[in-house]
Amino acid sequence: MVVGVRQARSLIADFRPDVCFVTGGYVCTPVAIACRTAGVPVLVYLPDLTPGLAIRMLGTIAQQVAVSFPETATYFGNKGIVTGYPVRQALLDAVQDRHTARQQLGQALGVEWREDDSHLPLLLVFGGSQGAHSINQAIWSALPELLPLAQIVHIVGVRDWPLLAQHQPALPEALSRRYHPVDYLHDEMALALASADLAVARAGASTLAEFPIARLPSVLVPLPISGGHQFPNAHKLADAGGALIVRDEELAEKLLPALKSLLTDESRRLQMGADVAKLSCPQAGLNIARALLALGGGKKQL
Repeated sequence: MVVGVRQARSLIADFRPDVCFVTGGYVCTPVAIACRTAGVPVLVYLPDLTPGLAIRMLGTIAQQVAVSFPETATYFGNKGIVTGYPVRQALLDAVQDRHTARQQLGQALGVEWREDDSHLPLLLVFGGSQGAHSINQAIWSALPELLPLAQIVHIVGVRDWPLLAQHQPALPEALSRRYHPVDYLHDEMALALASADLAVARAGASTLAEFPIARLPSVLVPLPISGGHQFPNAHKLADAGGALIVRDEELAEKLLPALKSLLTDESRRLQMGADVAKLSCPQAGLNIARALLALGGGKKQL
């Protein structure tokens, strides 16, 4: 940390920033300390509902801490400001025309959505860039019962992608054509979120913003580790009425019944989507930009 502060101060002396913007994690700490000691104002953004150790420490030296929801601001007293969680413009654009988003998603995946399957909801399954092995295993086991009810876009993750051939069950052609596995999605992820009728996912911080924007009901499986941040995230969406929670150790027994219940109840899914949409804040990026300009002494208005 001491070496990091020295290096950061040298860079700051050369770069001469007007304001410092960090999003937490221990690697941000020496930069924030160096900026503060050099008289550069610091804005911290906390994406999760609860702050970790690094964010708590950074909050003591920052001028302001931007958060997604009012209850999180209470951790930081009068330094806390509620900005919302910014999402990519591609998602904001995609949700404006879901039909077009689904067609573009099909083109990106090399999938031709069949007319005789068009009545089925689209289930999106993902677990981060590396995937989620426990979620993958549960989905593979449940495919024979899920595919009569839905089409599935399954982002397996790069780590488990080699296991697909081994674990995917044998399916009749009428069902196998409804299953669309992929190792990872990059820019196409916005299309997938906008196209889906239901999601199975971990409860990383991005779910707090992207699912509300996409009006996407979900079954969330919080990662048991990661400092416990994912459980408060999941409960935020569940308490709003937009998600169900299945614990990782209960996937084998509880995921399939939860999915079948939601896939066969369109009105419930629509209500969950409407409920979770109440948490959306599409102007969050603009709010953060305005806070940065104000701290940096900028005169330009956004």
